[in-house]
Amino acid sequence: MRLRGRFYDKQSGNAEAYAFVFGCTFVQRDGGVFILQKMPSFSLPNVDLSERSRLRAGKKMNGLVIILIGIVALGAGYLFYGRWLAKKWGIDPNAKTPAYTHEDGEDYVPSSRFTVFSHQFSSIAGAGPVTGPILASVFGWVPVLLWLIIGGLFFGAVQDFGALYASVKNEGKSMGMIIEKYIGKTGRKLFMLFCWLFTLLVIAAFTDMVAGTFVGKGVDGMTAETSYANSAAASISMLFIVVAVVFGLIQKHVGKMNEVVKAVVAIALLVAMFAVGMALPICTTKSAWIYIVMAYLFLASVMPMWLLMQPRDYMTTFMFIGMIAGAVIGLLVAHPTMNLPVFTGFTNEKLGTLFPILFVTVACGAVSGFHSLVSSGTSSKTIENEKDMTKVGYGAMVLESLLAVLALCVAGAAASQDGTPASGTPFQIFSRGVAGFFEMFGIPVHFATVFMTMCVSALALTSLDAVARIGRMSFQELFAVDDMKNAKPWRKVLCNPYFSTIITLLFGFVLTKIGYANIWPLFGSANQLLSALVLITLCVFMKVTGRSNKMLFPPMIIMLCVTFTALVQRLIAMVKAISTAAAVTIPAGETTWGKVFLNNGLQLVIAVLLIVLGLTIVINSMKSYVKSKKNSEKKEEKVNG
Repeated sequence: MRLRGRFYDKQSGNAEAYAFVFGCTFVQRDGGVFILQKMPSFSLPNVDLSERSRLRAGKKMNGLVIILIGIVALGAGYLFYGRWLAKKWGIDPNAKTPAYTHEDGEDYVPSSRFTVFSHQFSSIAGAGPVTGPILASVFGWVPVLLWLIIGGLFFGAVQDFGALYASVKNEGKSMGMIIEKYIGKTGRKLFMLFCWLFTLLVIAAFTDMVAGTFVGKGVDGMTAETSYANSAAASISMLFIVVAVVFGLIQKHVGKMNEVVKAVVAIALLVAMFAVGMALPICTTKSAWIYIVMAYLFLASVMPMWLLMQPRDYMTTFMFIGMIAGAVIGLLVAHPTMNLPVFTGFTNEKLGTLFPILFVTVACGAVSGFHSLVSSGTSSKTIENEKDMTKVGYGAMVLESLLAVLALCVAGAAASQDGTPASGTPFQIFSRGVAGFFEMFGIPVHFATVFMTMCVSALALTSLDAVARIGRMSFQELFAVDDMKNAKPWRKVLCNPYFSTIITLLFGFVLTKIGYANIWPLFGSANQLLSALVLITLCVFMKVTGRSNKMLFPPMIIMLCVTFTALVQRLIAMVKAISTAAAVTIPAGETTWGKVFLNNGLQLVIAVLLIVLGLTIVINSMKSYVKSKKNSEKKEEKVNG
């Protein structure tokens, strides 16, 4: 049996290595196309390995084994630990959720279990589960895999579920309002400022990623195939916005739809979008796409949840299911070798030390503070029954961890035989790898490439629209008072949803000039610090409501140590970069100083703010925890009742 495949990256394209991964012998190469001869699964291909590669070849693990380990471990964690948490904290299936008690047709909208799950998963499964594991794989695949499983089950899923649970039990309040209730108004203001700064980093990093994925011209060396794939994916994404609104209006007009009918309509719309988008690609520059993405974020931030975000997330979930299924089936059929080394050491020349860099680089696939903002900011307002919380809060995080494990395996298959990682961005590595799996099943190369490009861009876009909305709400809460009707005019302006959205996106736009590669370390540190702050709040909430909080202390303490260490390291690195630049004489007419300030100065300011805010919030929260009395809220309710 002969297989045909196409090189996607001229620099990294290696037919012999590709053949080795898929258990084949390289037959011939004709331009950008290579032909492989399938070999029996028990035979090694006849590839001329270097001595180093030969030694490593016998120690490599099959990628299929790794993904099976991930599925079994994560599945068992959900079945046992997730359900144990629900039992420990208490679920009341007869209680009216905030979606009903505060139904307003905008944010508070009762929704089916799968609809809320799709929103939660689509929002949290951004660029992180793909980018983080692939970047961190320079330390070896074993530490990354261990952190994904342990972190996902005992850190991330616990935080996501806890934030959702606390919000539902507090009338759908955001994490900031929960902090005000249990820690105080000062704590809330500081937390909302921290959240707002964090959303700026997310907007900047993910917008830069999406715009880079959509760019169809203006890049040196870009092939016609890549330009078409990017442009077609961009066109589909733009159609996605319009179709999502139409889908939302259909649901609003029809009322509560049967889940099967709803799924069929969503899939039919997806097929139509792909057909039109691939026929009419939009080709433009990265700068133009940044402006277009910002315009979309404005709409997503101010429009009702049911009109844009919910239907978009619902349809996006089916794309993700197809992507994950393709990756899993591809690994099952091809069972490629994990070419990445098992462990490279505790220090990496580019990234730094394993602790804390691994734990902030692999964020969304293990634990992410951003997830708590989604759980308490949007998902908690649409849960129609408390029994759905485990599946939405804990289950969505488990699925995201599985996606991160898949990304790690794909990166391992794409690496060269000597362990050298594949070239390109994490998105490019992942999309090329999964597109290669699709080709194995006879799917045309151009369709597979467009589909994967669309999927990886959707990963970032679904997080972007959620974080833009959360950023707007965080800014509003910074200046909001109890009596907004009689508030001062300036306060009403700052709390206006349109004004707060514009301000948030404007600052996010400025930070896009730094580039996602420079922002990512700072984003990771801030993200993990946010998770620690949320866990402290949950500890206080569980204590005063008479619920167990012992499972929250280990992840809270570890994340505090990780994040503050990473932020201090990042601060020192930026100070050194600025000092080095200051010692160099800059020729007249050069803009070097401007670049230095943009790349390091702004990050330095944000890093200092994050450290100061983080320390202040931690101290205030710890004081509140010590002062709070166990089960005090229930006792107070009895007295008042």
